[in-house]
Amino acid sequence: MSEPNALFTETILLLGGAVVSAPIFKRLGLGTVLGYLAAGVVIGPIFHGLTDGEQILNVAELGVVFLLFIVGLELKPSRLWQMRRDIFGLGTAQVGLTGLLLTLLTYLSGIFDWRGSIIAGFGLALSSTAFAMQILDDEGEVNSRYGQRSFSMLLFQDLAIVPLLALINILDTGKGHGAPVLDFALAIGAIGAMIIMGRYLLTPLFQIIARTGAREAMIAAALFVVMGSASLMQVAGLSMAMGAFLAGVMLAESSYRHELEADIEPFRGVLLAIFFIAVGLSLQLHVLRDNALLIFVTVPIIMAAKAIVIYALCRLTGSSHDDAIRIAFLLPQGGEFGFVLFSAAGAAGLMPSSTASLLIAIVTLSMALTPIGTVLSKRLLKGEEKEQLDEDFAGAGADVLMVGFSRFGQISAQILLAGGRAVTVIDVSADRIRQASSFGFRIYFGDGTRKDVLRAAGIDHAKIVVVCTQKREVTDKIVELVQADYPHAKLFVRSYDRIHSIALRNLNVDYELRETLESGLLFGRRTLEALGVSETDAYEIGEDIRRRDEQRLVLQVSEGLQAGRDMLFSQPVKPEPLVKPKRATEFDDDLLAGTAEATADA
Repeated sequence: MSEPNALFTETILLLGGAVVSAPIFKRLGLGTVLGYLAAGVVIGPIFHGLTDGEQILNVAELGVVFLLFIVGLELKPSRLWQMRRDIFGLGTAQVGLTGLLLTLLTYLSGIFDWRGSIIAGFGLALSSTAFAMQILDDEGEVNSRYGQRSFSMLLFQDLAIVPLLALINILDTGKGHGAPVLDFALAIGAIGAMIIMGRYLLTPLFQIIARTGAREAMIAAALFVVMGSASLMQVAGLSMAMGAFLAGVMLAESSYRHELEADIEPFRGVLLAIFFIAVGLSLQLHVLRDNALLIFVTVPIIMAAKAIVIYALCRLTGSSHDDAIRIAFLLPQGGEFGFVLFSAAGAAGLMPSSTASLLIAIVTLSMALTPIGTVLSKRLLKGEEKEQLDEDFAGAGADVLMVGFSRFGQISAQILLAGGRAVTVIDVSADRIRQASSFGFRIYFGDGTRKDVLRAAGIDHAKIVVVCTQKREVTDKIVELVQADYPHAKLFVRSYDRIHSIALRNLNVDYELRETLESGLLFGRRTLEALGVSETDAYEIGEDIRRRDEQRLVLQVSEGLQAGRDMLFSQPVKPEPLVKPKRATEFDDDLLAGTAEATADA
C-alpha cells in the first residue's frame, strides 16, 4: 500500500474509532476518555490495524496544546495571579511530597538503584494534564473550585518538567553540571519573551487581520500563534502545552478571545481524541503480559499513595472533604511527561530501557483507570457542603440585573432576551449555572445578599433589579439591601405566596407577582374550556377572579400584615359562588360604586 493510501487508511481508523467509542462509553457513564483509550487498544495491540502509535502520539499531542490554549483564554493574568498560592504552594508540596514518597517505595522495591528511584518517583508524581482536563471539561467542572485547584497543580507539574530533566543531567555522572543552569536561564528567558510578545504583538496582529475580513486568515493566525508559542517553549526545554497556555493567558483580555476559542475548539476536540487513542495504541501488551503481577500490584499502590497525599494536602490547605476527594481521584495517574522523562533516563543510562518501558506501561494503565476512579469517587462524597464557584463578573452589567435563576426566572429571562434586552443573571447554585450554560445562558456565580457581589454584577448601572430567588427570607434580604443602597433601581420581585405579596407591597416594591397566580388562572381557564365553556366566557371568568383577588390584596395591605394573616388562617376567606361574568362596563360600574364588594371578599 502506498504511503498516501496508508495515511488515508490510518486516518479513517482513528476517526472511526473516535466516532464509535465515544458515544458508547459516554452512554455507559464511563466518559469519552476511557472510550478513546479502549478504541486505541482494539485498533492497535489487539487487531494490529495501526502499529506506529508513538508517531501518532507525537502529532496528536497538539490536542493537549490546543486544550491548554483554550484554558488560558479563560484565565486572565489577574486571575492567574490570584491562583499563585495554589500553583506554587499546593503544586510544589504535591510534587515534592508525592515524589519523595514514591522514590522511597520504588527504592524499597529493589528494582532501581537510588538514582533510578529518584527519577521514577518524581516522574510518577506527575499527573496527566490531558486526562484530568478532559474529564473536567466533560463534566463541566473546569471553573469549579476543585477544578481550579486541580489545574493549579497540573500547571506547576508542567513547570516541574524543566528541573526534572535537568536532574537527569546531574545524576548522569558522565555529563557536566553547567548545563542545568543554562537550561533554567533559557526557560526563564523564553517565558519572558512570551509575555512581552503576548502583551505587545498578539492583539495588534489580530486587529490587522480582522480588518481584512478574511475568515480563513484569522483561523490560520490562531493556529500559528498556538503552534508558534508551543514550539518556542519546546526549544527552551519547557512543555509545548505551557507555551500555548501562556499565549492563551496573554489573549484572555483581548476582544478576539471568543472568536479565537471558536476557531481552535474543533481542532482541539479532534486532536485530543486522537491523542487518547494513540495512548491506547502505544500500550505494549507484551510488557503487561510479561510483568502482569508486578504491574497490577504496583499501579494501585502508586495511585493510592498519590491520592492519599493529594487528599491530605488539599484538606490542610482549605478544601472541603468532597473537593479533596474529587481532586485526589482526578490526579492519581501518571502523566504524559512521564513518557519523556523515563525515555530520557533510559537514554542516559540511569535505568535499563526495559525498565523505562515498564514504567511507561504503568503510567498508561494508571491513565486508563482514572475515568473509572472518578466515577467511583462519587460514592465517597458526603454532599453536605454547598459547592462554590469562583466569582468572575467579567462582562457583567446590563439594564436588568436578575438575582436567582429559578424556573420562574428562566421564563422571565427568555422574554427579556427575546425582546432584545441584555440581562445579567447571578445565582448561587453551581449545578444550575452549569445547566444554564449548556443551553447558552451566561450565568454568574454570586450571592445576591452580598453588597459587593451586587456591585460587581453591575447594579450601579441597572435600571431594574429582578429578584427571582426561591426562599422568602432571601428575597426579603435582597429587597431591603437594594432599597437601602441602590434606591435608583426599580424592584420587580417574585413572591412566594399571598402573605409574602402583602409584605412586599408594604416594602413598596415597584412590582410583585405570586409565582403561581398566572399559571393557576390559565390552568383553570383551560379546564373550563375542556368542560365545554366557551373560550370567551372562560377568559372573562378568569379576569373576574383576578380582579377580586387584587381587591382583596389591596384591602389586606391597607389593614396591615397581621390583619391579612388573620383573614387567611384564622378566618379563611370563602370564595363567592361563581356566576356568569358581567360585561366589562358592569365591572367598571362596580368599581365606581365603592369598595363594598372588596370588604365582603376580604
